[in-house]
Amino acid sequence: MAILRVAQMGHPVLRMVAEPVDEEMLESEAFQEFCDDLLETMIEYDGAGLAAPQVHVSLRVVVLTLDDEAGPEFFVNPVITPLATELRRSWEGCLSVEGMRGAVERPAHVRIEALDRDGTPKAYELHGFPATVVQHECDHLDGVLYIDRVEPKTLMFQREYRRFGPYSDYAREMGTNEPEEEDEEEVAGDETVEMDQNGGG
Repeated sequence: MAILRVAQMGHPVLRMVAEPVDEEMLESEAFQEFCDDLLETMIEYDGAGLAAPQVHVSLRVVVLTLDDEAGPEFFVNPVITPLATELRRSWEGCLSVEGMRGAVERPAHVRIEALDRDGTPKAYELHGFPATVVQHECDHLDGVLYIDRVEPKTLMFQREYRRFGPYSDYAREMGTNEPEEEDEEEVAGDETVEMDQNGGG
């Protein structure tokens, strides 16, 4: 296994629509080795998700952790269908957009259908934060980065994010440094982090 180099925003691979994985490829030793490398790279960067285009491979494959007990799962040729009009706002970052954070609204309830790395079909209905994580990672397969969906005034550098927390936009609007009472969660560097009331991750 190997730790792969992560592509940064500006590299063309991050703006390409990734190619589907065919059944013959699934059975190949090369594909299975790539899956091992993708997983090892995600673990090395302490992430909860990573998409193949982020490591310079334009294939429709993501690995992510939806549940800590279940551990990482592969989603090959995933298809996401929103199941509700309700939106959920989360703070997101990305290993391919180093040093930035911003707030993004996404559907709060989705269905994902995909193949596992061995070709076994699977489907989940996801609510809330798992739905956000799946959408963030699968966006990479269509050449979409979270900054394409971000609320522009919330975009900030990591240093300021850590200093002022995810409530800085709220504080500016209200003229206070006090955060809202409810907790928030974050998709940070393709990982999931539950936020405390002070915005720490």
